[in-house]
Amino acid sequence: MHRSSSPEAPGDWVDRLLLAGPEQDICLEFDRPISRAELRASVSERQRALAGAGLAAGGAVALRLPPSLACVTELLAAWRLGAQVALLDHRLTEHEVSRALERLAPQFLVEPSRPPTAGALRGYVSVEARIVALPGRPADGDHVLVQLSSGSTGPSKVIGRTAADLAAELGRYDLIEGFPGRGHRVVVLASLVHVLGLVGGLLHSLHAGARTVVPERFSVDGILRALAAAEEPTTVLGVPFHAEILASVAAPPPLPFLTGMITGGEPVRQEVWEAFTTRYGATLGNMYGMTEAGVIATDVTGRHRPELAVAPGMEVRVDAGEILIGRPASPYLGAAGPSRWADGWLRTRDAGAVDPVTGRLAVRGRLDSQVSIGGLKVDLAEVEQTVRSLPQVREAVVLHGSHIEAYLALAEPAPVAELEEALAARLAAYKRPRRLHVLPDLPRTGTGKLVRDPAALRAAAGQPAS
Repeated sequence: MHRSSSPEAPGDWVDRLLLAGPEQDICLEFDRPISRAELRASVSERQRALAGAGLAAGGAVALRLPPSLACVTELLAAWRLGAQVALLDHRLTEHEVSRALERLAPQFLVEPSRPPTAGALRGYVSVEARIVALPGRPADGDHVLVQLSSGSTGPSKVIGRTAADLAAELGRYDLIEGFPGRGHRVVVLASLVHVLGLVGGLLHSLHAGARTVVPERFSVDGILRALAAAEEPTTVLGVPFHAEILASVAAPPPLPFLTGMITGGEPVRQEVWEAFTTRYGATLGNMYGMTEAGVIATDVTGRHRPELAVAPGMEVRVDAGEILIGRPASPYLGAAGPSRWADGWLRTRDAGAVDPVTGRLAVRGRLDSQVSIGGLKVDLAEVEQTVRSLPQVREAVVLHGSHIEAYLALAEPAPVAELEEALAARLAAYKRPRRLHVLPDLPRTGTGKLVRDPAALRAAAGQPAS
């Protein structure tokens, strides 16, 4: 039925921005290629199931599904109905899920009908979804997407985004020079329920006509197999951790169709950037963004590292050394985070500077990394960068409580005394960590970011609570 002269229904943006395109186009690839026609049919089927359970326009549903075709179709089906969708990471514990549902109060929960096959390195699983009715309430407002922040520095915040906001972000991706589009494969290693993998990977690829590929396994061999599986320009989308494990391969196989990798989150270390670009003959770029706003600035090719070009349509300014992002309304739902947004500007709590000539943005770490030690100012980001630069260190987090402490994982075994001696040659005494806690691996959030919550790090190191 032709409806071009009628007002757009709440879920029409899904067909217009995400599901449109030639029926035979392959748009997704999990265990097999999925055409646009098959995806549309699956979304319609799940839309009928959700509607039959009672979900309607203005309703609210939470999805707790592992990476899978079911996760994609349930999300698009709920949006197509005009409902609000809250995404819960499938790796959350039952306790964490219960607390999240208490905060969000959705009317329905969509989860696997039976526990999926376990496996920490599995890229995707095959699941059937079941719809569970909850004593929740309809959506409060016009947000179609609700996410919990990563919680890397403390409790998660509840963040809402509207369909118009998502459409604007897709428009920004369209204008980023060098970002993969039609005819490209995007091998997505970032989580599909967090902003980088969800919007930068899945939604942008559906919108732009690229193919989203999720490897069967997130091991080095599994990723390399996915990169070599087709003769089409291929980009990897992940976090610095993924760049590090790929760069660690001393002699990777020839990958003539690998054009580059783009990471989100903290900048990739210089030695990792050099190893990756040399060994793969491909570019390694970086993106800066937030769950609250999506993509903010990019350097897709890595030519200008560490500076980033502000994404088209984004308003960015620096006030007293802090990066501020122009937003028409607060992205936060509920009581959490009201101090972060005021008068149309979102405070990122990130330090940075804008080059007055090029307009490029330099992100310089967390603003709250400045501490006072005996009356002397110490930048914890500088200390952390110095610890990470030691050849024996693979990853590190530096915190300050009653004193400076470093939590680190090693690339190769080394006595703590040797690390302390190396730091003594690189850092003034008042800047040096008083204690080094060596762990097999540092804890990470669902998005792959290093956890910076002191309690979580103490627990990982087996220390008593402060």
